[in-house]
Amino acid sequence: MVNDKIVNVFMKAIKGFKLRPLGSEYILIGESVELVNFNKMITMNESAAYLWKQVQELPSFDEAKLTELLLAEYEVSPEQAAHDAHETAQRWLDAGIVEN
Repeated sequence: MVNDKIVNVFMKAIKGFKLRPLGSEYILIGESVELVNFNKMITMNESAAYLWKQVQELPSFDEAKLTELLLAEYEVSPEQAAHDAHETAQRWLDAGIVEN
């Protein structure tokens, strides 16, 4: 079960990934050999892709910032935005595309 409490861990997007549309989703592709992992494909839905585009411009971000971005772009409750921000941040950390 996911803990929906916002974690104030600052993260930074790892540079060198390119977001590409693939049907109704997006995939994240490593542009250098060091970033390519042929055992794992990173897919994102529209809202995760939106967040990824936004954090590329930030020196760092946390789940509160992701929540704020979701609330500014989508008509969702603060609770739903916080839940989605938490899950997205955790997936990105697990995938190794952001660092603390």
